[in-house]
Amino acid sequence: MSRSPSSSEPMLNAPPVVLGLIALFIVIHLIRSVLSYDDDLWVILTFAFIPARYLYPAGELPGGAGADIWTFVSHMFLHGGWAHVLVNSFWMLAFGTLIARRLGPAGFLLLTAISGIAGAALHLLIYWGEFAPVIGASGGISGQMGAALRLMFSNPGGLLAATRRDQRYVRPLTVRETFTSRGPLTFILVWLAINVIFGLLSFGAGDDATVAWQAHIGGFLAGLLAFGPIDRWTRRFVL
Repeated sequence: MSRSPSSSEPMLNAPPVVLGLIALFIVIHLIRSVLSYDDDLWVILTFAFIPARYLYPAGELPGGAGADIWTFVSHMFLHGGWAHVLVNSFWMLAFGTLIARRLGPAGFLLLTAISGIAGAALHLLIYWGEFAPVIGASGGISGQMGAALRLMFSNPGGLLAATRRDQRYVRPLTVRETFTSRGPLTFILVWLAINVIFGLLSFGAGDDATVAWQAHIGGFLAGLLAFGPIDRWTRRFVL
């Protein structure tokens, strides 16, 4: 394989794993849109992340003890409306594409899952015992954003320039460089401010479920920090 520092792939020519995950979001939401109210409520109670679940005896809520575990991941496949699906899909195309090209399918899915789990865990810590279901892939996608920072600011040009480079040959920023360099630090501060403002203004996913801004922050930090170990693993054993 010859070493090439650039890539001719446009941003929207996303890797199959990114397009496949977006397609899964769309299919699941399409199925939910034709369910009865009671059936869709069962889906929410079984697969959304509900902090109050851990106060109930096993079996009190649909899914039982198993849902105590799988909802850390399954909540990412549910969305509050078509706008929610489309917004998450757009951000995944932008940032997830960069990460998938670097980490490959296995690394991309692992980082997304870890970020979503971390987001749910932080939300659970802050809102222990609350019943409002949390849904949406935003925690996982926030993790993709955090990881992408370490690639897109490693060379001039930001995200658009990064999508034109072959990510296999980019030297990512270290965690220290990410938090001390002007470009990524500015991005982080602006991103945090936007999420806090949205949280204070109570912008959610619609209906009775919310996508918590705290889960965004947990996912973002998890993705930023997990990128390094996952990158080393994929480059050594997978790619």
